[in-house]
Amino acid sequence: MSTHPSPRSYVLHAMFRRCLTVTVTALLVAGLSSAAAEASAPRVRLLGEQIVPFNLPFQGTTVGGLSSIDRDPRTGDYVFISDDRSAINPARFYRARIDVDARGVHAVDFTETHPFLRPDGKTYPPLKDCQATPCSQADATVDPEEARVDPWTGNITWSQEGDRVPPNLLLDPSIRQAGRDGYFVSQLPLPANEHMSAQQTGPQRNLTLEGITYAAGGSLLVSELEDPLIQDGPNPTPSAGALSRITVQTRFGHVLAQYAYPIEPLFATPKPPNTTDTNGVSSMVAVDPWDPTRYLMVERAYATGVGNKVRVYEINTAGATNIKDVDSIAGRKVRPVSKKLLVDLDQVGLAKVDNVEGITWGPRLPSGERTLLLVSDNNFSSGQITQVIALAVR
Repeated sequence: MSTHPSPRSYVLHAMFRRCLTVTVTALLVAGLSSAAAEASAPRVRLLGEQIVPFNLPFQGTTVGGLSSIDRDPRTGDYVFISDDRSAINPARFYRARIDVDARGVHAVDFTETHPFLRPDGKTYPPLKDCQATPCSQADATVDPEEARVDPWTGNITWSQEGDRVPPNLLLDPSIRQAGRDGYFVSQLPLPANEHMSAQQTGPQRNLTLEGITYAAGGSLLVSELEDPLIQDGPNPTPSAGALSRITVQTRFGHVLAQYAYPIEPLFATPKPPNTTDTNGVSSMVAVDPWDPTRYLMVERAYATGVGNKVRVYEINTAGATNIKDVDSIAGRKVRPVSKKLLVDLDQVGLAKVDNVEGITWGPRLPSGERTLLLVSDNNFSSGQITQVIALAVR
């Protein structure tokens, strides 16, 4: 029998904390004489960035493909996940110290790396092994995307996208938990509609579980599909956005809700037309660790011949339609989550915006601002860079 408090008690506690926070904040705001001046100041500003050297060797691995970043509150260190599908080195994560303050990002120093291990204690195989010989879901190749430090245990909770090349290759996405050294701990049950299918339903290939985050003090695990389920409609185009899904589960896997997330239209037409283009959610993080309704979402877009566009939105799930029992939302009237632009990385003064895939909160500054850190995935390509970007948010 579990000795953990019930998930419901944590949600109720989170609601109480949220109500208390809202009440206190309202009283404070009412007494601020400088509110108008503050409202005119930029909410987000660039502190700086560090570029991780290309193909940096570290403890027998090649650093690259960093698709996630999270801060461990116990140590102040950061966890990065590499989306190397065991092609260069076994699927793995890194720990690092990041020297960031009001003057910028001064250093990114890697301190540890560990491979993710399967339940049998072995490392995950490369994709080619599962293409040649059928793999079981538990032992198959993985496509790591997001890692979060569990606020209850300090373990690493990580998502991976699986694969879909019907009819022979159908590997489900998953959310798994690893110990601090990478050993397998557990796997979270996923909603039925997030399993791969040979039919025209379920997640699309390479467009599945990009973003995960804890909420409500760690009692909830919230995840986001990069783009729509097949049955939910087409991907974004230059003339129309799309609806993907956010899933809210207890930390033990019970699905409480799914909400529609409105992805922006593609920011530009690729050049030449009908070449590669994409826009989707590449990461998410809770605005407040106790608030189960507000999140930051990274929308990462790319158009051939144009480049990247990365925007961070703040969303609120309050009032959105719960669609967890709706098979398809294509053509249906649903109320999606509300969203507002927090920052467009093109507007903060960066010389280049690359393929940003990870986001986390860093330390608070003496000014009262919070630091927000992002990382880009260079895809192990010499034509791309691994950026660690720091913003100040008030």
